[in-house]
Amino acid sequence: MYNREYLVSLLKKDLALKKRSKMALIGIDLSMIQLLAANYGFMYSQNLIKKAAEALSRHCTDNRLLFQPRENRFVFYLFDYKDKNELVDFCDVIIETLGSLFVTDRISVGIGIVEVDQNQNEEDVESLMTRILIASERYVSLFGKDFEICFYDEELEALVNREREIMEALGTIAADDYAGNDLFLQYQPIINLKTGSIFGFEALARLKTEKLGPVPPLEFIPIAEKTKLIHPVGEKVIIKAFRFLNKLNEHGYDEIKVTINISVIQLLQPDFTSRMYELMNDMQINPENVCIEITESVFTSDFDSINSILEELREAGLQIAIDDFGTGYSSLARENELKVDYMKIDKYFVDKLLVANLNKAITSDIISISHKLGQRTIAEGVEHHIQLQYLKEHGCDKIQGYLISRPLDEEDAIGFLQKHKQL
Repeated sequence: MYNREYLVSLLKKDLALKKRSKMALIGIDLSMIQLLAANYGFMYSQNLIKKAAEALSRHCTDNRLLFQPRENRFVFYLFDYKDKNELVDFCDVIIETLGSLFVTDRISVGIGIVEVDQNQNEEDVESLMTRILIASERYVSLFGKDFEICFYDEELEALVNREREIMEALGTIAADDYAGNDLFLQYQPIINLKTGSIFGFEALARLKTEKLGPVPPLEFIPIAEKTKLIHPVGEKVIIKAFRFLNKLNEHGYDEIKVTINISVIQLLQPDFTSRMYELMNDMQINPENVCIEITESVFTSDFDSINSILEELREAGLQIAIDDFGTGYSSLARENELKVDYMKIDKYFVDKLLVANLNKAITSDIISISHKLGQRTIAEGVEHHIQLQYLKEHGCDKIQGYLISRPLDEEDAIGFLQKHKQL
């Protein structure tokens, strides 16, 4: 099959001669196929790539050439086509072709489209190759199972530039000698509904730089995971949370717990548990005051390994909470096997209490199921008294949300504890 070198040379020649009326690249990212090798072996994934190549080759024409620039990637070079609609229609053909091929494997496939500007010259070919790589990678997900199409346009370019700036900021923070405050934590109180006392705080990572301003966690955490900067940055989050625990101890709050969000990438790092124990020992942290929070979706990658790690952490005294319960990856059979202490009821189900017939709301069923599985419940996003009342009546163990408090800086969190004690 034609390789990357030939594609680059062909693009340079066509751009130099200006002989094409319209030119475009359609990139196909099959990198998720490599995940199948772990379960089915290397040859299985290789044969699947070969079948994909054969199936895609059938769509080649005089103005539609197929290339394989990398092992798990393909690129169609189209020229003298009519308009964008023709490109999208052809992508639909690709989706239909690969969809039938991967129907039993359920992997995520990214499809990117780059239209070549007629004013570009042969020196711009490498930037075109970078753009098609970015566009085809855009919607490839470890947990997604769909085919997504992405045009490389000004909006995506601005997004890519912003991601690069966020990555640079995270890289600076990750350095061993970094002492700035761009990365900081806020703490949202968690209330015990049965006693009315404060159970603890969820530590929430925040990023704010002079250049970018505030950057939402939903934006910078995925970038940290994708670039593996989540390892050094995540450790700094853990250290900051432990310092807050020590500060709580200094003020006499030695039973308050702090919940720390941990990425699956951190969790599967070979030395994660040993490093966790080392930090707790060095900083004199009581393991019983630490709660690790992970999203339910992590179990789609390596259930047994992750469950084993969680069991080890629990045996060391830490508590485990599963976030986003019931929002897409639930299996009651698997939930029954989980070595966890808490199920966090997603805000989606709490919000439903404002609009649904309360007699038909399933939030109470989630609470009941969790209790029968031997786990306690924490409801997130509680903002209204009607939600609070419902959760109390149906035996929810703990809650957090704006009705109780917004996330607080360290000093404000300690002030919140002092005020709550007085009340």
